[in-house]
Amino acid sequence: MQRATLAAISVLALASALTACSGSEETPASSPSAPKAKQVTPGQRLAKAMVTKADLPGYNVSKPEAEYAFAKSSEEVTLDKPGCAPLAYAMNQLPLGEPQADLTHSAGAGYGKASTYITLATYEPVAKAESALAGLAKAVPKCGDGFTAKAGKNTSAYDSVTAEKGTTSGAVAFRSTMTFRGVTHTLHTEAVRSGDVLAVYFSVNGFAIADSTRPSDAKMSANVVKAQNSKLAK
Repeated sequence: MQRATLAAISVLALASALTACSGSEETPASSPSAPKAKQVTPGQRLAKAMVTKADLPGYNVSKPEAEYAFAKSSEEVTLDKPGCAPLAYAMNQLPLGEPQADLTHSAGAGYGKASTYITLATYEPVAKAESALAGLAKAVPKCGDGFTAKAGKNTSAYDSVTAEKGTTSGAVAFRSTMTFRGVTHTLHTEAVRSGDVLAVYFSVNGFAIADSTRPSDAKMSANVVKAQNSKLAK
């Protein structure tokens, strides 16, 4: 089922192309020095902070397969409107700004339903996280008429971008639309900062897009956002 969802997301990526402190106590001189505690890397910290299936009963939570990614890094992405870059990154599971580390997982509620992609990124100093979120907010009103993003052979054209109220306070949220084989689909994105970590949520119904016969409106899952934000706050 998860592979089916990812396959559908690959259609989205190719939509237009398609042709989608460690501290150790002092020890007596006669005894060996106590080993220092192993430092936790930014990546390990994010892995521990990412929600799991246990945090989201009824959802399938897993790491997306790399082969279905729109791009491996933001450096591969080009846009007809450069100012819309933060939006393209947010909707294609690419980190905003210059993080120390980032990690993406998807949470799906079942066959035929929308999936929410969660991208966590940690920054040093905190000001970089604040700047990344501010940059996303600034881009939304600039891209109301849509934009096109390309990465290698992949192309995604977005028809419109509109700011909207997020599912949680302090969030930068927007909806975007795209047309695939004559059918319009609405996607939702939301970003929230928790200290030096930025969580970006992207909701899409890949099944509907792959089906190509019915429009979709992938509402943001408040359950997913709440569970992830709660875990980050711990």
